[in-house]
Amino acid sequence: MNKKKQKLYTLSNLISNTKEAYFVFVNELKTIFRDRGVVIILIIAPIIYPLLYCSIYKNETLRDVPVAVVNDSKSDLSRQLLRNLDASPDVKIENYYLNIDEAKKAFDARKVNGVVYIPAEFDKKIKTQQQATISVYCDMSSFMYYRALMMGSNYSVLDMNRQIQLERLNSLGVTGENATIQSDPIGFEDNILFNEGMGFTSFLMPAVLILILHQTLFFGISMVAGTAREENRFHTLVSSKFNRRGIYRVVFGKAMCYFLIYLIWLFFTLIIIPKVFNLPHIGNSMDVFKFMMPFLLATIFFSMTLSVFFPNRETSMIVLLFFSLILLFLSGISWPMSNINWFWR
Repeated sequence: MNKKKQKLYTLSNLISNTKEAYFVFVNELKTIFRDRGVVIILIIAPIIYPLLYCSIYKNETLRDVPVAVVNDSKSDLSRQLLRNLDASPDVKIENYYLNIDEAKKAFDARKVNGVVYIPAEFDKKIKTQQQATISVYCDMSSFMYYRALMMGSNYSVLDMNRQIQLERLNSLGVTGENATIQSDPIGFEDNILFNEGMGFTSFLMPAVLILILHQTLFFGISMVAGTAREENRFHTLVSSKFNRRGIYRVVFGKAMCYFLIYLIWLFFTLIIIPKVFNLPHIGNSMDVFKFMMPFLLATIFFSMTLSVFFPNRETSMIVLLFFSLILLFLSGISWPMSNINWFWR
């Protein structure tokens, strides 16, 4: 009989706790939709930000970056090198200048984003089998300018090196396939996984999409908590009518509210957006959800824990703005995780 009563008591207690958690869930949902600021953060921002950022960076890579050229060599070889450079998809020769000073003025005036200088002894050194050099000055205000100019110039130089080697081998009597093999004894083939076009968007946006989910969720939960403190005359985070029978029901009810809302944004941000903007999306959708469930729960409980220390709704903005760059860099998107110090990992 005692066991039966104990089972009935346990069942009754479970039903009661579920009802109370559901009441907290509904109340939190009403609180969110009554606050316009929270609606902007939790409902509108997860829609607008992914569309906005992906639209801005949809071109993936820079093409035809304008450069200035100073060709002091004025030889056939230098002109061939410049033709190859101009024919590359990354670089466009905007104009030729007589000296570096003129090219620098064009660079300072933002007419070009780089300068290519070929010295007068370029042709002579190559013909006397010495190492010739060219100078490339890059606009480092954006790494994309640097990347485009360096790739275009490097590929052009490598192609000319190969042609010069073939000509020298031909002059020694080595021709045909033998000359080709000797000029390029070890062939290689690079296969780029997941980001075949080496695009900026495909590299950066997946990390930014995760960051959007994290930051909007953190800001929304913190704003709700700060508002609760401001509106409560005792400045407590949870009203006594909710926590009189234990805080766990409150935590569970609130967490389920945010979790169910962000399940929708998770599907939109990591399933729909990558397909619309052709971001890497080779993974199975269910696998994505399996990996993201712990992330959502961890972010929710992390935000709820920190919100205990926020006296008002504005504090969270200051705290996360201070930590956002640190968290982004520690994620390993800009530097390999294997090379980060063990303490920071």
